[in-house]
Order: sequence, then structure tokens, then C-alpha cells
Amino acid sequence: MNPDTPLTLLGGLTPAQFMKTHWQRKPLLVRQAIPGFRPPLSIPAVKKLSRRDDVESRLVWQEQGEWHMERGPFSRLPSPAKPDWTVLVQSVDIHDDGAAALMNRFRFVPDARLDDLMISVATDGGGVGPHFDSYDVFLLQAHGRRRWRFGQQVNLALIEGLSLKILRHFEPEDECVLEPGDMLYLPPQAAHDGIALGECMTISIGFRVPDTASLARGMLEAAADQATARAGGVSGPYGEPPLPGPKLTGLYRDPGQPATAHPAEIPDRLTAAAVQSVAKIRFDEALATRFLGCWLSEPNQLTVFDQPEAQAGDDEEHALPTRWVLDRRTRMLYRGTQLFINGEVACVRAEAGLRQLADDRELAADSPAARKLSPDAADALADWVDAGWIHAIRRRAP
Repeated sequence: MNPDTPLTLLGGLTPAQFMKTHWQRKPLLVRQAIPGFRPPLSIPAVKKLSRRDDVESRLVWQEQGEWHMERGPFSRLPSPAKPDWTVLVQSVDIHDDGAAALMNRFRFVPDARLDDLMISVATDGGGVGPHFDSYDVFLLQAHGRRRWRFGQQVNLALIEGLSLKILRHFEPEDECVLEPGDMLYLPPQAAHDGIALGECMTISIGFRVPDTASLARGMLEAAADQATARAGGVSGPYGEPPLPGPKLTGLYRDPGQPATAHPAEIPDRLTAAAVQSVAKIRFDEALATRFLGCWLSEPNQLTVFDQPEAQAGDDEEHALPTRWVLDRRTRMLYRGTQLFINGEVACVRAEAGLRQLADDRELAADSPAARKLSPDAADALADWVDAGWIHAIRRRAP
């Protein structure tokens, strides 16, 4: 995707302009972001997903002015004739190719930030109450009409005692009604409230926003794993070799420790040794890359990869790949020479062909980059095909 090409999806802005002027800054309303839009799933199909135990879903409704929420799966949903209820289905992109393709239209934002595609179906008056999200979101109207009120208020206090995060004081600044194909972008913590005007379907493309505590905790856990690996002289938690760094195999020594009259007191020398040991750990870019690469490429916890179908006929070994395509559930990231796939450090370097596969989510076998793939990369592709992480589109050899 060329970041300097204007997109109808962004109201004629280029991705570069959108990221500079709106991303994480202010809302953007786009009329007919996708003209003639047809949703990847019908309303009955979304409701069917909410009945599955391998799909995360929620039912939100109002009754006598009070909010209620229940988690799926749901054997039955309320009648479409009953107003004021909404069913929300998370991570539809891991269950449907069309939903995954729609989400991929937003890859002008780094994949490391992309989270999931959620679909909500609501009856007249349905919504989830005035609230704010801690992430960026594109709200694409798929069916029917929904009225949105939104603003960037400072007071984000919530009503206490609810299972839903409802704003105590909602102060909208703008209002709009979305029709099929219209879209509203909201940055993190923008207060908003969407009310269905009749039966409607809304698609939310959400982007993860790691908080500082999660980043710090992840770095500490990665450092702990690396310290264990270095001390034991073994591979890291994902089978990768330990990062270069100091050896941590020495034993604490305290020759000259004087006899003590206070045996329960922790010695000064021991506390100093602990501080000196942790100071040897390198909290650097290499550690951050490995932690982020494994964490952000981890598939959704409900993901199950399908085993590849065997090629028919006796000449299976002559079926040649014309291209490799990432499975819709696969997450593949890289930085420098390091490559990460589905929460693991890849066993090969991020050479040009594999970087192109990660960027384009497919790689033609006759492309210049593919023709330069190393034997190690070819072996890795074969392993990933066997795991169902990528698909080899094949043709028979003449």
C-alpha cells in the first residue's frame, strides 16, 4: 500500500495525511468510505457465530433503564422485534476470510497495532451506552442506520457497580447518523455513544494500544527468560538462542563475612550482589524487539489452524507452488534481520522474500524475491505450510 495514494476509505486523504492529522489526535467522519458496501457476513451469520463456543461474544441490553451484559455463547438471542439489545462478536477476522480481507484494508497502520474486527448487531435503540475505548477504532456502518454522538471530553469517570464501563457524565460535542458505507474514526479515549435506528450492523476495526505497565512487565519477563537461558547455557523460551550478553553463571561469594549478632538481618553484601546482578541485564533494542515480536505476533487465543488438505493423485510431489499466502489467522512481523510468526522467533533470518510475504501477506513463486529465497527459508515455508500457518497455492507440473 502506497502511503501517498489518496484513498476513498479515508475521504480522499492519503494514509500519510491521515496518520499525520487524525491518528491518535481527532475524529474523522467519512461519508461513503466504501461506496456500495456489502458486509462480509449477513446478520443471521453473525448471530450464528454468537452461538459457537469458540467465538467470543457478548449480549448487552437495557431493561427499565438499567444496563445488563451477558457473555456467550448464546443458544438463543432476543427477538428482533424486541428493542434495545445488541450482540457483539469479537475477532470475526479469525473466523471469516471476508472479514479478514476487510480488516487488511487498514494496513496503512502497522500490523503491530492491529487488533481485531468486531461486528455488532442491534435492534432499534440498541447500544452499549456512552463510553470510551482505550484504543483507536474505525466504526464502519454495514447495515441500517446508527446515530453517533461523540466528543473528546476530559471527565472520564464511570458509573460504579456496573459490568459495563458507562460514563457518569457524557458530554457529546458532535453528532452524525451513519448509513451503509459511512465510517467514523475515533482516537483513544474519545467519548462516544451509538444508538441503532432500527435493526443495524456496525463493524469495528480496533487497534491495540499497549499501556506502559504492560510494556515494562513484558520487558522484565523477557529479561527473566533470557537470564535463565544465559545462566543455563540453553535456548530461550521460544527455542531461539539466548541474546548476546553477560554470562550469569557465577555464584554469590562472601569471604570475610563477619560473624553476626543479628542472624535474621539480610547482609548488605547480599543486597549489593543482587543489584549488581540485575544491572548486568541489557534492557536494549535487541531485547525489546524479541519481546515485542513474540508478543505482538501471538495469535488470538481462540485461534485453531487447519491442517492442509492433501493433494489428490499420485504425483503429489510434483505439485509446484505458484504462490504462498498467509492464513487469515497468522500474524507475521519483522524488524531488521529478526522474523516472528505466530508468537515464535522464526528459525530463519528476515530475508527479502520473507519480508515481502509479511508485508503483502502473499508471495508469488516467480517473483524476484521468491527466486532468491535461501534453502533455509524454503524449508521454513514448507514447515509453515504443514502447520497450516500459510497456504501453498499449487499447480501441477507438466
